[in-house]
Amino acid sequence: MKFIFAPDSFKGSLSAMECCDILERVTARLFPGTETIAVPVADGGEGTVDALLRAMGGKRMQTEVTGPLFERETARWGLLSDGTAVMEMAEASGLPYVPADRRDPRLATSLGTGEMIADALRQGVRRILIGIGGSATNDGGIGMLQALGARFTDREGREVKPIGGELKNVYRADFTGLMPELRDTQITVICDVTNPLLGENGATYIYGPQKGAIPEIRDELEAGMTDYARVLEEAVGRDISSFPGAGAAGGLGAALGGVLNAQMKSGIDAVLDAVDFDRKLEGVTLAVTGEGRIDGQSVRFGKVPVGVAKRCALKGIPTLAIVGGIGDGAEGLFDLCESTIMTIADGPTTLDRAMNEAAELYESAGERLLRAVRIGMNLK
Repeated sequence: MKFIFAPDSFKGSLSAMECCDILERVTARLFPGTETIAVPVADGGEGTVDALLRAMGGKRMQTEVTGPLFERETARWGLLSDGTAVMEMAEASGLPYVPADRRDPRLATSLGTGEMIADALRQGVRRILIGIGGSATNDGGIGMLQALGARFTDREGREVKPIGGELKNVYRADFTGLMPELRDTQITVICDVTNPLLGENGATYIYGPQKGAIPEIRDELEAGMTDYARVLEEAVGRDISSFPGAGAAGGLGAALGGVLNAQMKSGIDAVLDAVDFDRKLEGVTLAVTGEGRIDGQSVRFGKVPVGVAKRCALKGIPTLAIVGGIGDGAEGLFDLCESTIMTIADGPTTLDRAMNEAAELYESAGERLLRAVRIGMNLK
């Protein structure tokens, strides 16, 4: 027999790798001699770099960058053993860098994200996998593009400051100075957001409020983004605003996908492809996945357990999910493949206990679940 373990982390309590380690211990007790494969995964958000480094090997890197408020920050990223750079844009331009009382997307820049990418390119990287969740910006990626060599000027030919509030002044975009390394670089964007750049479902109106875009400034930001998008489309000769994901990360998706020709992929699919998950499923008898909470949103948006279950379904592999909590709609997982869900709760409990004793509760749940599997195998 062969088991594969592909869980996401339980945010704030258990890393994906810790979950794998626990499952390996339980398997050794209940199914001695069974081969196990540990593939800690994530869906493009926090923990993606760590998960891929553990799954594939590589080394941690860091780049000193310009933070979203033009302060110096350290962005951490990973260089995988196959030469792929894996990044989280939030490490360079993320909302956590901006105190709640200073959040104003008119003043924030994605410059640091471009500096992180540029550093990897200068080191010879030609494959980049970047998650773009958690941004503090609504600048349409102007900062990132500027860091990579693009120039943006106003009607008088003056350089435009790369922030959301200045997009309205962009009159000309010049991409002739983009780093030549980009021509030979494959960029894959991890993005589960399908919003376009503009309109009521676009970057500004949907995601601007969490970044400090109060109602009084949203129309201003949207007008600037509309003008900016028109200038970019004239410069590159194609649509950069209406494809799914263009509105992600305050319009960074539009700059990556529309200007740099990056491929947009759903989070879990991008990660599973990166770790060659389908090949790892060869000969597997049983898969175990999971996350902190599973519900209808997990199924609808293809979070980790769902992404894993879909891949396993194609090969007829039953999938078990160990989760912290179960919400309405979680049973949608059962429609994807032969599967079941086990919560780590062993009775009525508090959130504090679930967080503080997560390892013990997870191991107990794993044992209950795999004992049931063993009973089922004996009955068969």
